[in-house]
Amino acid sequence: MNTPPVSLRMVEVSGAEALWLLEGSAQGRLVYTQREVTVVRPGRHVWELGRLVVRTPAPAAAVPATAAYHVDEFRGATGTGWSVTVAGPTDVITDPDEAAHYRRTLVGWSHGPHDTVLRLHPQTVSGFRHSRAEP
Repeated sequence: MNTPPVSLRMVEVSGAEALWLLEGSAQGRLVYTQREVTVVRPGRHVWELGRLVVRTPAPAAAVPATAAYHVDEFRGATGTGWSVTVAGPTDVITDPDEAAHYRRTLVGWSHGPHDTVLRLHPQTVSGFRHSRAEP
């Protein structure tokens, strides 16, 4: 017995709703270009004072001046969920006390040369809800 495929639709959400979805999650992916190759690194994040603070296993020297951060949550059985992408200038947090604070609060990667805490200043925010299409 075959079931017909379910039609899905993608609806753009407002910037405020996209940021609300982003704030409610904890994991995502930092996306940037390095030597003409797209690099994707996992990350943990927190939204503070209009900026996104991200802890990621990437060398600080490799993090470019601008990057994107992508977060999504999908339910595999239904294919429904949401996705949000923010992009803008980045700066590596070099203050040792501030970086230590975020390393304690953003659990994830081990200390080392590829454990970077950075701040992303969003200039563009886009988000989509993925849901079943109404017949």
